[in-house]
Amino acid sequence: MIPVWIKLAYTLMVVVVVLVYWRKYGPGNFLWFSDIAMLGLVAALWLENSLLVSMMTVGVLIPELAWNAAYFYRLLTGLPMPGLGKLTDYMFEAQRPRWLRAMSLFHVPLPPLMIFALLGMGYDGRAIYCQTLLAWVVLGLSYALTARSENVNWVHGVGPAGNTFGMSLWKYRLLQALVLPVGVLLPTHLALLALIAPVR
Repeated sequence: MIPVWIKLAYTLMVVVVVLVYWRKYGPGNFLWFSDIAMLGLVAALWLENSLLVSMMTVGVLIPELAWNAAYFYRLLTGLPMPGLGKLTDYMFEAQRPRWLRAMSLFHVPLPPLMIFALLGMGYDGRAIYCQTLLAWVVLGLSYALTARSENVNWVHGVGPAGNTFGMSLWKYRLLQALVLPVGVLLPTHLALLALIAPVR
């Protein structure tokens, strides 16, 4: 269902990104949900596994679309996108080498490739339950295994500064664990149920 050239091209891109990120940022960087989706999609494409594609899509489609909107808005206007500008600030920091910033362009093909795969394989409705469990595990690992300064998946507060909006950290983390499935995964799940045929 997925052409071999797409699988090969995507896999090659991911290999390059992984090699660079591992050397530059270390293994903890791969706990970001977007990086998990990037890696998970490699296996999903080769296995042509609808559940795995569905999980990755439910998990990151909204954040990935937001990243792309913020990136292309600034690329075209030269101004940060209101409300989303900080998502892609690092892509325009001159002190970061251009080749390193280019590695983050994996965010661009990720959403259309996930949707393309789902159109071919169908959407598996079990994805929201599996992805919720995976997300909770990843949030726990992000907190336990990565430095506070990295703030992977914003487990220490929203954004690079770690804003907890006046809440204690444990209250913030509990709220995050509830908001993620309800505010991000569920809307994506409902949209995919409505727009894409169920898995065959």
